[in-house]
Amino acid sequence: MRQYQLHSRPGEGLDLLLKDVDEPTPLPNEVVIRVRATSLNYRDLLMRSGQSASSAKPGGTVPLSDGAGEVISVGEDVSRVAVGDRVAGCFFSHWIDGRFNMRYHDTALGGSAQGMLSEQVVLPEVGVVKLPDYLSFAEAACFPCAGLTAWYALVERGELTAGDKVLMLGTGGVSIFALKLAKAMGAEAWITSSSDSKLGRARVIGADHTINYKTSPEWEKLVWEQTSQNGVDHVVEVGGAGTLGTSMAAVGAGGHIALIGVLTGFNPPDTTLFPLVARNVRLNGIYVGHRSAFERLLAAAETHQLCPEIDKTFAFEDAAAAYDYLASGGHFGKVVVDVG
Repeated sequence: MRQYQLHSRPGEGLDLLLKDVDEPTPLPNEVVIRVRATSLNYRDLLMRSGQSASSAKPGGTVPLSDGAGEVISVGEDVSRVAVGDRVAGCFFSHWIDGRFNMRYHDTALGGSAQGMLSEQVVLPEVGVVKLPDYLSFAEAACFPCAGLTAWYALVERGELTAGDKVLMLGTGGVSIFALKLAKAMGAEAWITSSSDSKLGRARVIGADHTINYKTSPEWEKLVWEQTSQNGVDHVVEVGGAGTLGTSMAAVGAGGHIALIGVLTGFNPPDTTLFPLVARNVRLNGIYVGHRSAFERLLAAAETHQLCPEIDKTFAFEDAAAAYDYLASGGHFGKVVVDVG
């Protein structure tokens, strides 16, 4: 079978190579999945560039955390799923529920653990979820990281309720999922972008307020004005250090900031954190979520018939082009690789 692997290239990041490898055989508590579709996240760009300590292993790292397909064989002790079931892998294959433990990092697909960009993968049975029938494999492949991150940030940790005001930064996978979830749950939605075209697309799928942060660099003041100087209840903060100060200026008293991404880099924020104290704001660090939350997300998604926004789909043989397209920043929502 065919499988992509990341291999070290001294001083220049990692090479993405397509290899022929043996088909996997499951151990007693494992399942083999024929992968039908995968999707990319910003984390995958960090992995390929070598900016993560878990980017490369001896013998190569299979990249991508997100994928969906059908079970084609199971180990003798497997009871949660059966051959023929449509499933997706969990980002952290052993984080089932409850509080996060640092040991779960060892089970992160596409990083510390082998990922999904392969015609077949073997996963522990505890690290898969069954899919609702209404989702295609391509749609389902968008949920394990971006979808669950948005859900975990807003619902599980943020306790989102109808009528809340939610601000999303940018129009990438997590932010567009968050927009759709917010609207499905009766919230009022703000979203930012540097592209008027993307903001127009965001309005089509439900955004109530859109702000171009290039033409309105002090966009937090617009949010403050549009909320009658009360601020928003939730900020889906994917920028990191470079945007945290602005997000703190836009959030209201008693509000919630979900700190998710590092799109502006890994440096410390160059701003005072006092607004968090003065406004009694909750700042939650979010790194995806557990399997139980994933299952609740899929149940809610089925109720609302919620589908991701897939911007572009690439053939398996063109996976490198999918990386390049994501890196260009031209996408709206998700970028998918069709494994076939």
